[in-house]
Amino acid sequence: MLFDTHVHLNADQFQEDVEDVMKRAQEAGVKRMVVVGFDRLTITRAMELVEKYDWLYAAVGWHPVDAIDMTEEDLNWIEELANHPKVVAIGEMGLDYHWDKSPKDVQKDVFRRQIRLAKKVKLPIIIHNREATQDIVDILKEEGASDVGGVMHCFSGSAETALECVKLNFYISLGGPVTFKNAKKPKEVAEAVPLDKLLIETDCPYLAPHPYRGKRNEPAYVKLVAEEIAALKHLSYEEVAAATMKNANTLFQLD
Repeated sequence: MLFDTHVHLNADQFQEDVEDVMKRAQEAGVKRMVVVGFDRLTITRAMELVEKYDWLYAAVGWHPVDAIDMTEEDLNWIEELANHPKVVAIGEMGLDYHWDKSPKDVQKDVFRRQIRLAKKVKLPIIIHNREATQDIVDILKEEGASDVGGVMHCFSGSAETALECVKLNFYISLGGPVTFKNAKKPKEVAEAVPLDKLLIETDCPYLAPHPYRGKRNEPAYVKLVAEEIAALKHLSYEEVAAATMKNANTLFQLD
């Protein structure tokens, strides 16, 4: 059985056929998923989904690209939602230097405030990183994020950085890119990171794995990620599925 630790079933791309998408996920062996909300609309939709389906869980946070839009009221709302029994993490949060909507100093402030909130409510954090690796690692250290730990979502950095994050009490999550033929770094990460520190995800509807690259991603395809990691680590698919399920349940404090 598989645990897709990062889905956006709350995205517009799934509004027409979310039932069919989830049925295909179950047929592929996906037993649990975390639906990630990162602004007012997606958080609201995530909460609606987890209320309706018992095998879905939610993460609530504020995306770095939209950091400039976050208000005190938004942060208080996230704190309130953190008490919901189906909310298992705070995020996704972090830094994104690819887009320039939110200034770096604003992103860093919003990131730090969410780490402090996660420590207050004792939930792990989900990290979004785009072209900001060193600043993210520095802030995680400065804010003592290892107290709650979390996951480096859809990790795209080097194996060395991955192992540094593991030391900070973070799991490394791999998605579709690990299946791309030219994806040297994710494959090296899969080989280097111990199996008990790896998670799998789709980040659907984005980053579909081979052979669906360029198409809409969906949770059923997380099986392809697990199969690729198994091949890279010279393990059976069943071993990777079982280990990543156990890791996710441990991180998100599920049974």
